[in-house]
Amino acid sequence: MARKAPTDSEKEELVNHQHTWAVVLAGGDGTRLRSLTRFITGEDRPKQFCRLYGGRTLLAQTRSRLAPAISPERTLYTVVKAHERFYADELTDVPPSRVVVQPSNKGTTAAIIYSLRRITSLAGDPIVGFFPTDHHYSREMRFAASVRLATKVVMSRPDTLILLGASAEYPEDEYGWIEPSERFDHRFTRSLLRVNRFWEKPASHVAQALLARGCLWNTFVMIGRASAFLEVLQAAVPGMVRTLAADRHLSASELAIANADQAYATLAPGDFSKQVLSVSTERLAVLRLGNVGWSDLGTPERVMSAMARSGLRSHWPGTLQNENLENLAESVS
Repeated sequence: MARKAPTDSEKEELVNHQHTWAVVLAGGDGTRLRSLTRFITGEDRPKQFCRLYGGRTLLAQTRSRLAPAISPERTLYTVVKAHERFYADELTDVPPSRVVVQPSNKGTTAAIIYSLRRITSLAGDPIVGFFPTDHHYSREMRFAASVRLATKVVMSRPDTLILLGASAEYPEDEYGWIEPSERFDHRFTRSLLRVNRFWEKPASHVAQALLARGCLWNTFVMIGRASAFLEVLQAAVPGMVRTLAADRHLSASELAIANADQAYATLAPGDFSKQVLSVSTERLAVLRLGNVGWSDLGTPERVMSAMARSGLRSHWPGTLQNENLENLAESVS
């Protein structure tokens, strides 16, 4: 039987897939969840390298979640030198050119600039998505479909950065929020909206108002052209770009920044949402996720809640009772 020829839509999706890169942001220290990870592992192991549930680390789960949307061969991992004993065994199948080792953890702004430098040297100006490792999705294939849709939008609107926003379920005051405005482009989906404003960890009464207005939780998943990311970075933090970015045409043998340790030592920690996204709303659109069961695993309570909602079991030593959970939460508050 002859194979059915691919449709135009299938051809377009294949092209998108072949020209999209991913950066897995795995350089955090996991301080907010350290009490729980210490309870589980007996050491100060960053949460992305911890088996919180399901028998796999959060980094391994992130890799698996991304594979249906973006090829593992075009996925980079941004890590920190001090965590080598944790990530070395997990990334044995990844070539060194796709492991971006930062001298130290200086926050998400530095990590994004540093990884963009690597991607542009390897691939020019591809579409790139940034993905945190401390997330839970109960419906991962729906998440992958949203990533593919965002990639399709960027192919058509290369000057735009697409954020993924989760439908808010309650007035969480420890999340970042996205306040959307009118529809962005009717050709794709009703769920694609312009961004009016960001609210970072709002007061409780503000979170209540944001929930009532239909605002979205910021998942910090972002997709856009590498050049578009660099443009908003250059406008918002030109000094950091000068310090960390380099010519995209450098050869593979020149990927290491000279005196990288000294360069990082001059940087103050930076948050990409606060420093860049909040002042770049005219370049942004938000894709409202459907029912994907998203949670940020930033506190012991959220970990336990995500596990309960998805019917997941832990393999932790001993038993974590409610009073132990409260003590863990208090120790990081």
